[in-house]
Amino acid sequence: MDIEFDGFKNQVNIAKNGVSLGLASQLDWESAHSLTAAIFDESSACAVPTNERRITMSTPSKRSLKILMPTEAEDQAITAAAEADPDAQPLSAKQLQDMVPLRILRGRPPSEHKKLLVSVRYSPEVIAYFKSTGDGWQSRMDGVLRQYVLQQSLRT
Repeated sequence: MDIEFDGFKNQVNIAKNGVSLGLASQLDWESAHSLTAAIFDESSACAVPTNERRITMSTPSKRSLKILMPTEAEDQAITAAAEADPDAQPLSAKQLQDMVPLRILRGRPPSEHKKLLVSVRYSPEVIAYFKSTGDGWQSRMDGVLRQYVLQQSLRT
């Protein structure tokens, strides 16, 4: 294969991409053509421009991303292959019904006895004592107060 190229364009390509266009003369074009023909045959989604969808990047740009959608036949082949895979079986109706959104599973489980958020002032000695007992000092404080309330309710 005879290759002719513009010397000016070659210099621009070297400056821009660091590659000489002269390397194209070393390429085995017959192998490259048969490889691309095997990859992009007529039934391939890559060769069907009607299934092509362009998505523009969110930032203003002249570039866009091409997403090639599979043809109906390819889609059916993909679905059949997925259904034949024993490790990728579709979920049953019961499994779908039992699914719980992830946001429900996050965080601490709900308590049977919800606590009220209040703003209270305690003497520095009381706070210093409970803080010195380590993590969970507020829960221990709550336990002491509940114990006091229980003792007082038993007196009456």
